[in-house]
Amino acid sequence: NTTGSLNTAIGFSALQLNTTGANNTSIGSNSLKANTTGFSNVGIGSRALTANTTGAQNVAIGNDALYINTTGNTNTAIGTAALSLNTTGGGNTAIGVSALNSNTTANYNTAVGGSSLTAITTGTLNTAIGYLSGSAITTGSNNACLGKDTGISGSPGGTLTTHGNRVCLGDEN
Repeated sequence: NTTGSLNTAIGFSALQLNTTGANNTSIGSNSLKANTTGFSNVGIGSRALTANTTGAQNVAIGNDALYINTTGNTNTAIGTAALSLNTTGGGNTAIGVSALNSNTTANYNTAVGGSSLTAITTGTLNTAIGYLSGSAITTGSNNACLGKDTGISGSPGGTLTTHGNRVCLGDEN
């Protein structure tokens, strides 16, 4: 740390490379390890926000949450491996184990439920609520899935893998 202020770091290599980033909270082994100038981030859990360098205003709670995020801003990831592959995507919310875990560069997606929107990589403005909801969407945008297993291959409303502007309700089964 050179001139960063108001930072809190607890754990092995927590905030290890911070230079000027300020107002960061890092609790857990390797959390916010690569952060240099990112500010107002919260990383709680082993490897939470590990690769973050300049990303700001992110919240990662859970082991590997926002694990390889580098420059993405204003993301919220709660749960083990939530948004774990995000690099530059911003404005995403993932709550649940592995929620939005394949997202790389997509913005403004909301996933609530374990493994919801788990396959999405670049699709934007999707909302999925429920276990496995929207789990087949990869690049589709503007979809809404509500209920367990909605938005998976063959679910009511058809596959949403690359399509957009669809709404799915109910249980796949």
